[in-house]
Amino acid sequence: TKTVQLNSKITNVDRAVGAMLSSRLVKARGGNTLKDDSIHVKFTGSAGQSLGAFTAKGITLEVEGDANDYVGKGLSGGRVIVYPPKNSTFNAQDEIIAGNVCGYGATGGEIYLSGCVSERFCVRNSGVTAVVEGIGDHGCEYMTGGRVTILGEVGRNFGAGMSGGIAYVYNPNDTFKDMVNPVMIDLDPMDEDAQAELKTFVSSHLQFTGSKVAQRILDNWNDEIKHFIKVMPKDFKRVLAERKA
Repeated sequence: TKTVQLNSKITNVDRAVGAMLSSRLVKARGGNTLKDDSIHVKFTGSAGQSLGAFTAKGITLEVEGDANDYVGKGLSGGRVIVYPPKNSTFNAQDEIIAGNVCGYGATGGEIYLSGCVSERFCVRNSGVTAVVEGIGDHGCEYMTGGRVTILGEVGRNFGAGMSGGIAYVYNPNDTFKDMVNPVMIDLDPMDEDAQAELKTFVSSHLQFTGSKVAQRILDNWNDEIKHFIKVMPKDFKRVLAERKA
């Protein structure tokens, strides 16, 4: 298949960008077998609500700028990348790059956000891989699958009702344990498999966003890996143990 590359400006009145393209694509093909990155759209500006909603596999939406709420809502196999303008002078990990409820109900695909987001990150996520540099309250609420990597601070009530998937949280300041809702999740050490998986996520985050925090962690990997915690839902852990047995 030929690949398609497009460039466009985007403003915050452009909502649910990616949804219509995905619908047309799946209808035209009678399903979806496109390879990753077959269609790559690079935007500059501020995306409106629901950037990348329901975006299908094979489509990459990249934004140099920032985005509103619901980035990657219902993401269905596509890839969404948001990072600050290349010429900006601020520290991305100290700033907000997107709003609330990013990754809500996503079923597959990847989200890379270079900066912090607001509340309810990856609520009801069932299959997406997401990397972000800090989140507000209620992260990974009711999550049932997927992988979430947080390279920064986390708000209160993390992991409430989280029954599946795994989260990796960077915790150099030892603030994380006070932010967790412990009813359904355990905080585990990083075993070898977890370390290898995390390294691929952080490497992808650096590749797609140029993240300084990802660069720093990878440059000092043997020291920095000690600062990560693996968040495992108790139910999920039990199922894995039974399967092994």
